[in-house]
Parts: sequence; structure tokens; C-alpha cells
Amino acid sequence: MSDSKFNTPVAQELLHSELSERSPVPNLRDKILAIRNSLRPGQQQMADWRSGPLAISAVPGAGKSTGMAAAAAIAIARQYERSSSRRHLVVVTFTRSAAANIKAKIRKDLKKLSLPQTGFFVYTLHGLALNIASRHSDLSGLQLENVTLITPTQSHRFIRTAVEQWIVNNPGIYLRLLEGHQFDGEETERLRRQSVLRTEVLPELANTVIHEAKSSGISPELLREWSRQTTDEYTILSVAAGLYEQYQKLMRSRDFIDYDDMILAALRVLENGSARRIEQNQVFAVFEDEAQDSSPLQTQLLEILASDAGARGDEGDNSSLLTPHSSLNLVRVGDPNQAINSTFTPADPIYFRQFCEECDRIKQLATMDQAGRSSRIIIEAANFALKWINNQSLAKTNNGQQIPENRQVPFRFQTIRPVETGDPQKNANPAPIGRGLELYTPRDIHHTVELLSKRVIELFGEDPTQHSAAILVRENRQGRWLGEALAPVCKEHNITLYDVGERDRRSHVPQEILALLQFCDRPHSPDYLKAALEALVQRQLIPTQDLNALASLPEEFLYPGPLAAPQVETVQKAARLCRNLLRARLELPLYQLISFLALTLNYDQAELATADKLAERVNQQIAGNSSMGGMLSALSEIVSSERFEPVETEDSEERYTRRGQLTIITMHKAKGLDWDYVFLPFLHENLIPGRFWVPPQSQFLGDFTLSEVARAQIRAALHGESTIPDVTQAWEQAKHLKISEEYRLLYVAMTRAKRLVWMSAAQKAPFTWSKPENLQEQAPCPVFPALKRQFPECVVNLAVMAR
Repeated sequence: MSDSKFNTPVAQELLHSELSERSPVPNLRDKILAIRNSLRPGQQQMADWRSGPLAISAVPGAGKSTGMAAAAAIAIARQYERSSSRRHLVVVTFTRSAAANIKAKIRKDLKKLSLPQTGFFVYTLHGLALNIASRHSDLSGLQLENVTLITPTQSHRFIRTAVEQWIVNNPGIYLRLLEGHQFDGEETERLRRQSVLRTEVLPELANTVIHEAKSSGISPELLREWSRQTTDEYTILSVAAGLYEQYQKLMRSRDFIDYDDMILAALRVLENGSARRIEQNQVFAVFEDEAQDSSPLQTQLLEILASDAGARGDEGDNSSLLTPHSSLNLVRVGDPNQAINSTFTPADPIYFRQFCEECDRIKQLATMDQAGRSSRIIIEAANFALKWINNQSLAKTNNGQQIPENRQVPFRFQTIRPVETGDPQKNANPAPIGRGLELYTPRDIHHTVELLSKRVIELFGEDPTQHSAAILVRENRQGRWLGEALAPVCKEHNITLYDVGERDRRSHVPQEILALLQFCDRPHSPDYLKAALEALVQRQLIPTQDLNALASLPEEFLYPGPLAAPQVETVQKAARLCRNLLRARLELPLYQLISFLALTLNYDQAELATADKLAERVNQQIAGNSSMGGMLSALSEIVSSERFEPVETEDSEERYTRRGQLTIITMHKAKGLDWDYVFLPFLHENLIPGRFWVPPQSQFLGDFTLSEVARAQIRAALHGESTIPDVTQAWEQAKHLKISEEYRLLYVAMTRAKRLVWMSAAQKAPFTWSKPENLQEQAPCPVFPALKRQFPECVVNLAVMAR
């Protein structure tokens, strides 16, 4: 099976002759029935699909991929049975690993049906789009030999360049932003605000709007038109349109494309009636997994491809609004309650909810609500959390009026149910370990580690090879702190500790080294100084502080004169460290600089190994031109190409869920995975659902951030609201989006556990995990006390434990 070429016609003809000769239809139907009867009720509804649109709303652990694979194999078999056409099934999922997984499952089910393992293709959404675009390059305008897919680092550089160009072209609007509120014209404050706008506010606005707009097919011109409907003093959408326009010009001038360009290119192909019929005639249906993570353009692409070739006119209309009379052969499977990417990607669960509502109106909505992953107490806790959070949201938004499909609530109203007796899944709804749900309120984060360590030792004590466990954290910084605290305990008890974030940190070694070297080369550059300070803060070598104020006057910061105001201790510490870096630049030979910087950054063993590998490669490249300029050039190329692999001692795919291992992983990365035991420490209100706040350095613009206001305004227009919200309304909507997603993230985290979910909210914790030593009273995540009230038998009495 190839994701790059359609070679089905020949294979399908061979298959049809083989099927006629070897597999009598009654025998095939018996085998189809056997697979169908091995499925759960919700999965069976998918397997019973014949034609038309079908939405499947699935709960966590319901077996989406298993059901989809079986349904796909049955659909392929029925296609063989009733038709000699050369059409095939297209299966689309979110990631490459998921695509490989579902492809293997479909092949396995086809083997059960005694059918050749052909007749289908599995793609990621972008892989499908690129396939279509490259086959019709004259229509898509995508000449693959002439364009390059942009990397995140390159995109970041383009955004910074677009910001600088926009400032030059729009001095009046930029001055208005610079003035903000209560500006007295003082030079130091002007330089500080300038730094904030150039390096933070405008790049963040550009990054947010470019992704939101492109993934929805919105042009800069349309953004400007929407801006005329708003009244905010900064004309935020107009500013965003200008940044978007500059970015697009840079992309075109350098022959770069991004992932959204692939989707747009495929849609340009499908606007052509002849090309559209060619593509549609090769497909008898489209199955989509993880549908809650699709953007509007991606959905549009699938709906066009899933339409009967003769169902739409030849006039090039590519409208894709689903109606009860649609001829879409499209099955979409997802869980809007596991949509956890919408605050940093253009995905929005509202679109899959709308598809479910449309399908419900034509009796084409199925619910996979039985799940065998977790024990019953975990299911009860997850269901309670969902209902409690929705009720709290309704009380604030709708005066308590409950509407089953209300889009204002964080969750779709659906309940996880245990599987029925005789379910085919082995050990479905396993017996809980201990109480199954354990709720702790430690004194502080150090007490949290003590309690967690004790429970881990107990669970791994008898036979560690039989069970898997994970600690799910909200931030990588929490994971790093926990990893350091737990390492001695795990070593003592021979428990393998795997910190997933450690590899991500090692992958940032080249970028951190480059930031420090650029500062050493040009210490009077505000941008280079700020980048170096950010790296030092990230490594917790200097305290968090207003870096823009320091970077706006580099000389005064590094070498304050006798008339300068005394520096506070935090600034003095940062300045001393920066001066040490500059001294090393003068005193050390060039080839030793990278190793020295790695030691200065307090790298661990794996990071030091990665830095040594980096130094060796850079020194080899500059052997004939040993200079700081040559080193910076070589290092910049490595960072921008993103082709430097960190030193990795672990194997790949199943390393997160290996038995006998305690994995530290973020809640986001944990989606799609599961463990016997899941630990959820540090459940505090300041992180879940979090406080939507304005960074102090940008408060001169107002009590909001430009990027979040722009995102909310764009989504309001996309969702068909009658008016675009003003700044205050948009900021409130952005808050609601953030809170909803954080609660869905907690729900995803809870439903990763099979036999035990361990939850804690310490009385004292850091306000920010960049300063874990600064403990203060912290309120728990609001759902945590509610769980304690609902499940009193699961509350662990620490006083009793201490005896």
C-alpha cells in the first residue's frame, strides 16, 4: 500500500477475479457477519454502514480504531461483492503512527475475510492533499521539485521578518501600538515597549492569525473586511491582515509552502470539474478518524472527495455544507470531548459537533459509548467530572438551562458505559487496584513526591514487569522537577524512570547554544541579549524577570556606569552570568566554546552528550574556516534545517507505555495512550483550568492580548455569528475556549488509566513552575473538591497514613 500513488485499478481487477474463483458470496457474507458480531453495539453501527454520511461520536476507550478497521474491511468486501468498479476506500487519520496502526488492523481483518489486502489507502490529511495536488500540478500550482516544506524554525524566522517589514510599512499604526495606554514618552519605557512589540506581541499575533486564517481559507483581504466591522482602537484584525500578507509574500519569494498550502492546493484541483470527477470516480467512500481535530478546509476536502461524481454539477461549486439530501459517502469518527488542540491549532470541536447534529437529523448518528479500557470507578469519576463541569458552565452561561447539544459547554453530553458481559475484549473493565480512584491533599509539592513515591513502590513491588504506569503533568517544567525528585527513589528500587520531555529538551540543545553564541558575538544587540536571557531563564539559571527592560539597554545592563540606578539582586545575577559568557568568548579557544556553554547551561548527561556531538559536527564543518562567523553560520544551518538528531538511548514506538516503567509525560502527549496506573499530581486552579491573564510586560496595550482577541473574532465570523465581537466580548470568549479545553485535557488524562487513577492537589505549590522553590497557598482545580465530595470513600486520610 503506498500513500503516494494510486495503483488500485489493477489490484482491484485481480481481486475481483480471485474473489469470484475462490470465495463464494455466501461464505464471504458469513465471514462478514462473524467480524460484525465480534464488535460492540456502537462499533456494529459503523460496520453496518452502506452509504451516505455517518457520524460516530465515541467515548474514550471505546475502540475507535478497532471498529473503524473492521468497518473498513467490511465496506471493502461489500464493494467487491456488489460491483466490479475500480473504486477504493480512503481512510484518513491524524498522525502517521495512527495511519500505520489502522492500516495494519484493516489488513488483518481483510485476511480474516480471505480477501487480498488491497482496495484501500490510508493517509494523514496532509498526505492525502499532497497526493491530489501532486497528480494535478498544473491545476494545484504546486511544483514539488521547486518548493520546500517550511520547518517551524524557518516559519518563526519568516514571521519575525514579516513583523519588521510591517513596522516599516505602517509607522503610524505601530506608533499607536507603542503608545498603548498611559505613555509619558520616557525613552527607557519606549525602548522596553518596542522590544515587547517586536519580539512578543506582533510575532504572536502573526503566528496565531496565519494558522487560523489559512486553515479556514481566509485571505488577508477578507480579514481587512472583517476589521471594518470592528471598532477596537488598534484595528487588530487589520494589523493581523498586514502581517499575514507580508508572511505570504516572503513564503512565495523563497518558494516555501506550509501544511495549509497543501490543503489549499488540493482544493484548487477539486475546483476543476474534470479533475474533481477523476478523483471522485476513484473513491467509493471516505472514513475519517479523530474528526474532532479537523479544520474547516480539511473537512471541505474530505466532503468533496466523498461526494458522488454525478451528485454535483460541473460548474466548479465546491461548497461542502452538509444537508439532509447530501450524497456524501463519508464516515467520520471522533470524540469532541477529547478535542485538546484548539487553543494552539485551528482545530475546533464545534465543526464535528455540527456534523453530528446534521447526521442526527437524518438518523445517521451513532454513539460508541461502551468502553472496556478502565475499571468502573474510573469511568464513574470521568462521567461525574464531565457532568459537573458542564453544569458549572451552564450555570454561568445559560442561567442553568440545560440544552443537550449546547455549544457553550466544554463537553458534548455523553456518558461512558462499561461493556456488556461477554465482550470480546480481553480483561475489559479490569478490576481496580486499591480503591481505583485515590484522592490526596498533600501539604506541599515535596509531600506530593513522598506520597507518590510510596505508592509507586507499592505498585511495582511484587512484579514490576506486569504493569505500566505514568505520571501525567500539565507542563514540561513540572515533569523535569518530578524527574529529578523521583530519580533516586526509582534507582534504589530498580524502577525504570522515563521522562518523555527529556528528549524534547535535548532537541533544543542546538538552539540554546546558538542563542548564547550569537549573544557572545554581538552582545550589544537587544534581540540577541534577550534570546540569551530567555535560554538562561528556561534552564532556571537566572530568575524570571522583565527581560525586555534588560534587553532594551544592553550596555547599561551589562556594564552599569557610576550614575546608573543600583541593580536589584536578580538583575545583578543575570548580568554577572552574561559577563562570564563574554569573558569565556575572549579567553577560550573557539573549539571549546560549545562544551563550555553546555556546562554553563547545567546540562545533564544526555544533553552533554548531545552538545559534544554538536560541537564535533560544527568543528568539522569549520575546519578550513575556524572563525566565530563560520561557527555561527554552521550552527544556524543546523538549527534552521532541523536535521540534527539528539543522542537517544531509547527505542521508538512503544517506549511510552512499556511495562515495568514509570513514564513522565504531558497530558497532551498522553492522548491515545493508556497505562494500568496513572498519577495526576499538581491539580491546581492556576493551571487547570488556568487563569487567563495578560503578561505584565504587555499590559500597556490593555487588559487583553491581541492574538487571543483576533482568534476569537475570526472564529466568531467563521461560526456564522451575526456580529464580530468587540475586544471585551472577544476576550471573554477566548477565556471560555481556554477553560473548556483545559477541562477536556483533564478528562483525557483521567481516562488514560485502566486500574488506578491517583490524583492530588497540594495545599502549597509554586505559582509558576519556573520557580518551584517559591511555594504559596494554591487553590485546587475546581473539579477536585467536587470529586472528593462525590467519592468520599476514595479520599485518602493522610493523618491515618502518617501513624
